[in-house]
Amino acid sequence: MTGRRAAAVALLAGAATVGAFAPLGLYPLALLGFAALIHLWIEAPRPAAAFRAGFWFGLGLFGCGVSWVYVSLHRFGAMPAPLAAIATLAFCAVLALYPALAGWLQARVPAPQAIRAVFLIPALWTLIEWLRGWVLTGFPWLSAGYSGVDTPLAGLAPLGGVYALSLATLVLAGLLWCMVRGRARWRAALAFAAVLAAGWALRQLHWTTPYGAPFRAAMLQGDVPQDLKFDPRRYSKTLETYARLAEQSRARLIVLPETALPRFLDSIDPGYLRQLAAIGRRNGGDLLLGVPYRAAPGEYYNSVLSLGSSPSQIYNKVHLVPFGEFVPPGFGWIVRILSIPLADFSRGAPDQKPLAVAGQRVAVDICYEDAYGAAIARALPAATLLVNVSNVAWFGDSLAPAQHLEIARLRALETGRMMLTATNTGITAAIGPHGRVLARLPEFVVGRLEVEAQGYTGTTPYARTGDWPALAAALALLALAYLVARAGRSR
Repeated sequence: MTGRRAAAVALLAGAATVGAFAPLGLYPLALLGFAALIHLWIEAPRPAAAFRAGFWFGLGLFGCGVSWVYVSLHRFGAMPAPLAAIATLAFCAVLALYPALAGWLQARVPAPQAIRAVFLIPALWTLIEWLRGWVLTGFPWLSAGYSGVDTPLAGLAPLGGVYALSLATLVLAGLLWCMVRGRARWRAALAFAAVLAAGWALRQLHWTTPYGAPFRAAMLQGDVPQDLKFDPRRYSKTLETYARLAEQSRARLIVLPETALPRFLDSIDPGYLRQLAAIGRRNGGDLLLGVPYRAAPGEYYNSVLSLGSSPSQIYNKVHLVPFGEFVPPGFGWIVRILSIPLADFSRGAPDQKPLAVAGQRVAVDICYEDAYGAAIARALPAATLLVNVSNVAWFGDSLAPAQHLEIARLRALETGRMMLTATNTGITAAIGPHGRVLARLPEFVVGRLEVEAQGYTGTTPYARTGDWPALAAALALLALAYLVARAGRSR
């Protein structure tokens, strides 16, 4: 296959793989896309060719899958369209370097083709994907494992998290390649079925048990357009909307979205805050309010404040969004181009305790903090309930809200906890401890989602060990591939 043809195939395979994630959720596209990449890597004549194939696959995957970055930069950040397009492409190109690196590394190990497809490539992909999740604060979006949330592989999540699903997905893709290429076809087919059967069997297990009695919970969706969110003329209407939605609820726990009130806490009318607190007390519970918090001059936090029957508590966001919530050193010029307010927050303490509200111990995370599974799991076993508050209005009518909901579903699976998500424009939802969406609101509507919620206690294996079991399995496959390759060279 010529270089240009391989690049085109890799680009199309990466783009098609996006269909395996939400909102389409066509998991076979992940197996086909990764099987195509495995074929290109195995057939690559040199490591440099494998690097290029991995780069083009990654550019297709991220160029389509996170195209919503352009919406944020141009439509809401007021960056000129050409510059926003260039910045988005550059961002996706940087992300594409990760699969490119995986391709180059696998090409350096002269393992047999079947071993390369089933052991070496899945192991390296998983390890490189994990690196992408923390290098330079990390960007774990579109990890391969998220595509498996509605498959039997979801049973692996309480053991090894999203990276266990990534490893299993790449192994299945390698086995699919073996079946198509006739490499020990029947053994590959049996192994393929065995992986799925193991995931299905694990999914039948219950790692956690109910804590206390069920209770009513309400998530409020104000549907405030992002281009009006910080407009002073819109402020009073925003307060009126959330007060009305909260007043209508008799839920013991009421959750408002991230920065639901778009002013610093010390700038909000104390009478309005007392009104919200009174609603929480009237319902015999509490209200969680997303609001910016100014602790001192120059010390600002993206926070969630509790109001109501319990003593007031606050959670300050830990994992901030580069350029949206903090400015990396040397990049102040980008913020001068963007029209994004409140762009330099402080980080909250990493060891904050769950909020004791509404008879539960609630682990709160804000926006894309829930993309970091190991960080969420650190709140266990203390936390009995997970709550995510977000404002994905930054990304308009794009793939981002559905992808974010998919991420939240996997966090529920990993922890064996119910997850409540309250968003400004959608998707506001309630997710059960097995990752299933129990109820949701449509996007871009003003509404209140009221559900029967349940706290849970107990600890999944993932909550104890984090990502390490999946990484250890990947390293074991990598070592096995290396030993087989070495044994082959010694003959």
